[in-house]
Amino acid sequence: MHGPALVSWLLAVLSAGTGGYCGWRVHRRRAQPPCGGAHRSRHEPDVLEAAMALGMAGMALLPGVFWGWPYALLAAVLLVGALAGRDGGLRAHRLHHGIGALAMAYMALAMAGGPAGGHAGHHVRMGGPPVLTGLLLVYFGGYALWEGSRVLAAAGAGPGAGGTVAAPLPRACRAAMGIGMFAMLLTA
Repeated sequence: MHGPALVSWLLAVLSAGTGGYCGWRVHRRRAQPPCGGAHRSRHEPDVLEAAMALGMAGMALLPGVFWGWPYALLAAVLLVGALAGRDGGLRAHRLHHGIGALAMAYMALAMAGGPAGGHAGHHVRMGGPPVLTGLLLVYFGGYALWEGSRVLAAAGAGPGAGGTVAAPLPRACRAAMGIGMFAMLLTA
């Protein structure tokens, strides 16, 4: 990431907190008894979000090619899983995280042309195609706004609204990760 070190640290803290929360959710759910065959798919979204958030924290502090290859592999696995999956909600979730992993690999590999070590990569412009960067900015900006509106809708509905409303905290974590990806792309 380019820009002030304070912004990198704040993004790293936000991402690490999000990843820690998602990891805690996985741990908490493992203590619950499995519900038929849905046990694995129940954990997958939180595991993916924890991996993405912790990777974002690492990339915010130590940008470089090290992060590119693992996330390129993760993107391939998730995109193939999204194409082969049967559950529509899980397919969409895998597709979103596949795009996120591709964006992380793209940022890491595009910044690899700069000086090595620590924050040295912050002083060079990213070598990737501006069109791809723009498309990713539009995607993650739109995702953050969409997820943020869902947080507000869930918070405004309250417990007596009648319908089932998902807990706002996981949605807020997803919105924060979308904002983080947007910021990383914007400053890259």
